[in-house]
Amino acid sequence: MKLLIATDGSEFSERAIQKACELAGTAANWSLKIVSVCEPQTPAAAEPFALSGEYYAKLAEFAREKAEHSAEEAVRQIKAIGTNAFADITSEVELGRPSQVIIDKANEWNADLIVVGSHGRGFWGRLTLGSVSDAVVRHAQCSVLVVK
Repeated sequence: MKLLIATDGSEFSERAIQKACELAGTAANWSLKIVSVCEPQTPAAAEPFALSGEYYAKLAEFAREKAEHSAEEAVRQIKAIGTNAFADITSEVELGRPSQVIIDKANEWNADLIVVGSHGRGFWGRLTLGSVSDAVVRHAQCSVLVVK
């Protein structure tokens, strides 16, 4: 079975990793892909003051480093749990809109299940900011487990 876990390093992502390990249990031959996404840093259209290109480059570098750290921590957490269910563990860091990257990676890899953490923003947060987990649930071609 192919299991994709999306992580951003949050407490909810850690819970998603724990739940994925519980699901796998002691079964054998599960493949696991960890995906961590960093969003592109673009200047606001109506900035009241000009910021240099270096500033945005540093922001992008910081976002990528954070995503890489999240993916590495997810692998460490899975190994610390000690489940032997995962015959193959890979991780990827991608640039883009998180919900779309998660869906695209799951489709490319032909995942059987996507596991994501809930961020708990509630109704107003989903209304104004959007929700990665909501978007993944609505548009993924495979099953999705949202862990609170």
